[in-house]
This record gives sequence, C-alpha cells and structure tokens, in this order.
Amino acid sequence: MKVVWTNEALKKLIEIEDYIAADSPNRAQEFILNLINRTESLTDYPVAGRVVPEFVLPEIREILLKNYRIVYRIKERRIEILTVFEGHRLIRIEEVFQKRKQ
Repeated sequence: MKVVWTNEALKKLIEIEDYIAADSPNRAQEFILNLINRTESLTDYPVAGRVVPEFVLPEIREILLKNYRIVYRIKERRIEILTVFEGHRLIRIEEVFQKRKQ
C-alpha cells in the first residue's frame, strides 16, 4: 500500500503551515514534516487509526498528532489522506466525501 494525499488534504497542510509560520517559519516546516511522517506508518498498519466517530465507517479512520486529526480512507491498494484539521472542531462532510469530477 502507498499513502496518497488528496488535494483537500494538501490544501489544509498549506493552511496549517501558513498559520504556524506567522510565529515561527522553522517550527511550521518541522510540524508539517511531522504530520507527513506520521502517515507513513499507515502503509504497514492501515487500521492503526480509530474509526472517525462522526461517520462510523470502517474505511474512514484517523490518527492524531498533537491536537490535529489526520483523516484517511483505506482503499484496496492505497491509503488516501482526506483532510487534516484541529481536533477541537468536528469534521465537515465535504472534507471527506468530495464530489468527483468526471
């Protein structure tokens, strides 16, 4: 299995980095690398994360890093990182179930 980041998740990474960088660019870069590295263990242990309580679907899971939730979907041959956000808020359905362009 391999880890694939969706456009939504990449957009969130940029937003998080920009926010942290306002105080410390070095800390922002380090934190984003930690977020990305945290997902790499999913290639060997895709069910390591808990089922996202808002959806209760076994293929939609999350892992935590500090106060951030990293939400992912288990597919047949890959792990899709769907979104990353601060854990104090609930996930928005459109962050996970995006309409696919045909």
